[in-house]
Order: sequence, then C-alpha cells, then structure tokens
Amino acid sequence: METSSLERLLQHDRRWVLGGLGLVTVLCWGYLIAEAALMARGETLLMPMARGGWSPLEAGLMLLMWGLMMAAMMLPSAAPMILLHATMTRRRRARGEPAAATGSFAAGYLAVWTLFSLVAVLLQSGLQRAALLSPMLALTSQGMAGLVLIGAGLYQCSPVKNACLRHCRSPLDFMLTEWREGSRGAFTMGLRHGAYCVGCCWVLMLLLFVGGVMSLAWIAGLALWVLVEKLAPAGHWLGRALGGVLVAWGGVTLWSALG
Repeated sequence: METSSLERLLQHDRRWVLGGLGLVTVLCWGYLIAEAALMARGETLLMPMARGGWSPLEAGLMLLMWGLMMAAMMLPSAAPMILLHATMTRRRRARGEPAAATGSFAAGYLAVWTLFSLVAVLLQSGLQRAALLSPMLALTSQGMAGLVLIGAGLYQCSPVKNACLRHCRSPLDFMLTEWREGSRGAFTMGLRHGAYCVGCCWVLMLLLFVGGVMSLAWIAGLALWVLVEKLAPAGHWLGRALGGVLVAWGGVTLWSALG
C-alpha cells in the first residue's frame, strides 16, 4: 500500500511539473508566432525595429524576446532532466530526507540561457549597427553566413560539444553526481545543467542569424534538432552528421560569396 501510494504521488507530481513546462513552452511559442506574424506586416510586440542604437527600454524588451525564444526552444529538451529532479525530490521527501523545489532547478537552468540571451542581444545590436542584418534579422553577408555555418559544423564534432552533449543525454548520471541539498543547491544544479546545455547548443543558436532570428521555420527546425540530438538513441552520431552537412553547406555558401 505504501509503495502504491508513493507511485501515485510521483505520477501526480510529474503531471504538475510536465503541465507547468508545457504551459510555459506553449506561451513562449505563442509569443514567437505572434511576433513573427506582426513582423511580416511591419509591426512588432517587443522587438525594437530601429537599426541604430536602442534605448534601455528597447534593449530590455529585446532581452525579453531572446529569453522567451530560448525558453521555447530549450525547455522541451530539458524536460527529462527537470522531471527526473521532481521524481527524486518527491522520493527524498517521502523518506523524510531534505529536498528542494524543482522550480529552483528550472530557474537556474533558465538563468544560464538568460545570460546567453544577453550575449545574443549584444551581438545582434552590433550587427544591426553595422547594417549586416535584414528586417527578419538574417545576415545579409553571404560570406559571413558561410563562415558561421562552417564554424557551427566544426563545433558539432569538437570534444567540448561531445562532452557537453554527453552530460545532457545522461539525466540520471547528472543527478547522481551533481545532487545538492536545499533550494540554493537545486538552483546551482540548474546552473550547471544549463551551462552544459549552452556549451552543447550555443553555436547552433547562432545559426538563427543565418536563417533569420524571427524565422519560425529556423526556430522550429533548430528546436527540433536539439530535441533529437539530446533524446534520440543515435543523437550523438546524428550531431556529427549534421556537422558534416553544415561544413559542406557553409563551404558552398562561402564559395558563392567569393565567386
């Protein structure tokens, strides 16, 4: 009876966590869809349209836009890790051991991607000042786009990428080796997992500047690829294969720009 009750509690807890992740993800995707539709008509919800400098408010809105986009793209692939943390937390509480809310873990994870978003905003600002971005925020220089594609392809096969991807693909190993007590510990765990996740995917996120930061097709394609790379049984090898494709694509793009 005790085991059955515990399992029911675990299932109930997972449903709440999964429901919360799903709601946040849907809301973020809803924003992205609305923003892209408005931009197609020359309007915007949060994004400043000026090519020059931004006011502090406009810079803050841009950071919010990037943060929402990263949450929409990365939370689905982080769901197994977050759900496992919720399960382990519930089991520890059932045994009378100290445990922390899974929300602290998720907050730490998103904090790292918010920091990445800040870097992306600074990069975007510089590119816009140099008039190197189209209205849909895609690179207008074919040569630069080719170099980004080649760099992303090479990084896909690098030892750093492989090490970070290995951590992202092994939720149980991460929990067993990185577990920390208390809310601060859970937040630190989220930061560490987020750091591995950024280390795995940051170059892929830069490909948004190749296809267009507000291109729904590129956003959805990259989000799906991250999900496959982290969760598919052959995700490690698929990532290497993508690296070869990106290098070849970048080479053709660069050759066209120089020709």
